[in-house]
Amino acid sequence: MYTQVPAPLGGSLGWPALVSALPLLVLFVLLGVFRVRAWLASVIALVLSIVVAIAVYGMPTGPALDSALEGAAFGLFPALWIVLNSLWIYQMTKVSGHFDVLRRTFAKISDDQRVQGVIIAFSFGALLEALAGFGAPVAICSVMLVAVGLKPLKAATVALIANTAPVAYGAVALPVITLAKVTGLPLDDLAAMTGRQVPILALIVPLVLMIVLDGRRGLRQAWPAALVCGVSFAVVQYLMANFGPVQLTDIAASLVSAAAVLVLLRFWRPKPADAPDRAPDDGGERPAPVSGGSGVAAATVVRERTVVDSRIEQLRSFAPYATIIVLFSIAAIPAVAAALATTTKTFSWPGLHIATAAGKPLSLVSFKFDWLADSGTVLFIAGVVSAFLLKVPLRQAIRAYGQTIVQLRTAGLTVMAVLALAYVMNMSGQTATLGLFLAGAGGLFALLSPLLGWFGTAVTGSDTSSNSLFGALQVAAAHGAQLQPTLMAAANSSGGVLGKMISPQNLAIGASAVGLAGKEGLLFRRVLAASAVFVPLMCVLVYLQSTPVLSWMVP
Repeated sequence: MYTQVPAPLGGSLGWPALVSALPLLVLFVLLGVFRVRAWLASVIALVLSIVVAIAVYGMPTGPALDSALEGAAFGLFPALWIVLNSLWIYQMTKVSGHFDVLRRTFAKISDDQRVQGVIIAFSFGALLEALAGFGAPVAICSVMLVAVGLKPLKAATVALIANTAPVAYGAVALPVITLAKVTGLPLDDLAAMTGRQVPILALIVPLVLMIVLDGRRGLRQAWPAALVCGVSFAVVQYLMANFGPVQLTDIAASLVSAAAVLVLLRFWRPKPADAPDRAPDDGGERPAPVSGGSGVAAATVVRERTVVDSRIEQLRSFAPYATIIVLFSIAAIPAVAAALATTTKTFSWPGLHIATAAGKPLSLVSFKFDWLADSGTVLFIAGVVSAFLLKVPLRQAIRAYGQTIVQLRTAGLTVMAVLALAYVMNMSGQTATLGLFLAGAGGLFALLSPLLGWFGTAVTGSDTSSNSLFGALQVAAAHGAQLQPTLMAAANSSGGVLGKMISPQNLAIGASAVGLAGKEGLLFRRVLAASAVFVPLMCVLVYLQSTPVLSWMVP
């Protein structure tokens, strides 16, 4: 049995922490500086993490490789299984022509791309995050934004930035539920505390999206839509997280925010842009003009208005997403969830016998194969139902599935490599070393606590995985630093939502969805600025909540 050693170099944490961070530093430098393809950068970082595990931590070669295999398997199922079926549903809406109907329906709501961007990326994306998560909102919203006229790079950027505030309660609140399980803290307290942090992001993100979509002009001309969307989402998210069923937090918030913008548009319309879009550099692409621009955009709007979709076709275009909501709602019923849980198979990964530094068996060696209860399976069933509702022939549905597999081949390799990297780092003790190093900051740990969550999600692409990695560590560090355990645990989840936009696997999914596979480094640099703004904000908020200034916010 391999036993983790948190400080393998001379008993101190400084040098081991630096060495443990090398795979991640190499990964992000390759992506952001040298523009290496995401799958190649991830594989290089994975190999480096295995070398560190064997040479520095003394992990036997067999367990090190088995750790990577388990991580890759987790990347295949459930992560890619969820994304695959989400994109399959999109492909069928495209094949049947109902994606165009959906696009025209959004265009009728508003012909301003800035308003469309907020509704699609933030409100509709939050609904997808609430139901599925694991990259599905980025994949689907990216292609929807391209369909309404945004350039691919900008569309993927907007979708990634928007996929922040809803993440803590994504996949039917799986991140906070997981956090409660690994920390032993009450779910109600953790949900409430997180609900007093992430709604602050919800107030800001739509305003940032306006800047990304159309620069300062977009913020100046369309800020009411962003403000109404953000405020309504934040209020409902806070209320549901603190007083309602936590599983419905993002579902309720997303629907209310979309409805609030629709009500606003009955009384207010954004001022048409008076010049071609001059938003920040779009990586060599010509920016898409917003409503009111000249030439192609105006002609496109005219052509769209000549097509009149029947009410039945409009309802049918929303049918796949309504089906998803219904199926996930049914799966969340306690009796149904309990029945589905009986089909879950849990087994120890072959060749892995690992103990923590305290001598306790590491829970990650157990692999859970919930083939029927998994979100990806629910989405697959929703896809089958959607094929019937959209009247897609069986042969076309199967062909669409094959095309989706081909589209995800590069992103899939990236996802599997990144999760293999995460598992090697976690099982060898590299992750624990980095966490303990940050926890040594004492009272200032409250300022650094969200960074642990951000780091975990950036590596794994999942706030749920980040909470699994660092949730218990946050509580232990809080006790050592005499801080509130509930606050620190929630900070892990709240900080984690900000790491999703720079996660290599989500970058790969976003780039692949809009046909920019291989340009993940360019996309990484675009979203890095937003992450650099949001992360310090969350760190300061958590720190103030640990002091008398905002301690009244802690339940």
